[in-house]
Amino acid sequence: MKEFQLDFDKMGGLIPAIIQDNQTSKVLMLGFMNPDALAKTQKIGKVTFFSRTKQRLWTKGETSGNFLNVVSIAHDCDHDTLLIKVNPVGRVCHTGADTCFNEKNEADILFLSYLQDFIERRYREMPKGSYTTSLFNEGVNRMAQKVGEEAVETVIEATTGNDERLIYEASDLLYHLIVLLTGKGYRIEDLARELKARHK
Repeated sequence: MKEFQLDFDKMGGLIPAIIQDNQTSKVLMLGFMNPDALAKTQKIGKVTFFSRTKQRLWTKGETSGNFLNVVSIAHDCDHDTLLIKVNPVGRVCHTGADTCFNEKNEADILFLSYLQDFIERRYREMPKGSYTTSLFNEGVNRMAQKVGEEAVETVIEATTGNDERLIYEASDLLYHLIVLLTGKGYRIEDLARELKARHK
């Protein structure tokens, strides 16, 4: 369990905890923790607050099943606020909304970064039976060839096919491009930075 040097005294024994979706980066809610709530959160891997109304520890989802599974915990520069990244189970707010700020918890473009994280794990672990593992085993030339093949199929669907097949083949192209980038030691964010620099 990671030790935190936190200042609980500023707010009378509590500190705010900002809860952020690990995949979409959306802020889901804000709660408060005392040292016991933080310790339980770290122990069970599910966000646990100190309920100011119930005056007890409260694990989010303990009645609804909509738990907030902890990915990481960080504190701010003043050591009096936490940022907890989570993978939420279901909707977060008791009203039924995705977030307690009544926002949709959507940011699909960020899934590309999450996907590359997954592909990088495949690259490190190389599990047997994985298609991605087989691409890494076959080397850069095969990965590059697959990008070329998928690019041709995307062009064909764009010119003579239908929109559904275009999206399907373009998704294959993007997946194989991310595999190739991973094999070469680069990230999809490197492409974003290059495009951003060109945009200026």
